[in-house]
Amino acid sequence: MYCKNCAKEIDDRAAICPHCGVSQAAAPQVIDNGGFGWGLLGCCIPVAGLILFLVWKDTKPRTSKAAGIGALVGIGSTALLYGLAFGMGILGAAGSMGF
Repeated sequence: MYCKNCAKEIDDRAAICPHCGVSQAAAPQVIDNGGFGWGLLGCCIPVAGLILFLVWKDTKPRTSKAAGIGALVGIGSTALLYGLAFGMGILGAAGSMGF
């Protein structure tokens, strides 16, 4: 058998290459199926969605994207609601002053 890293011949039962020290075990499979739940979490708690996006962007790109989109939707909808409330407040104040 040959080392995955340095390509030198090593014992078939070797768990670690004696030449370069790299483990010969197979890397664990990462399940990355996206997920509506992570998007919903990002929408409800945008800071959590942003953090999850940044943490998972390299290891779980689909799940990271769902959390990031959820965070953007949460921030956008909050900004829209604040804008509507501000506009209604301005219109209400203008109406009470006789404009």
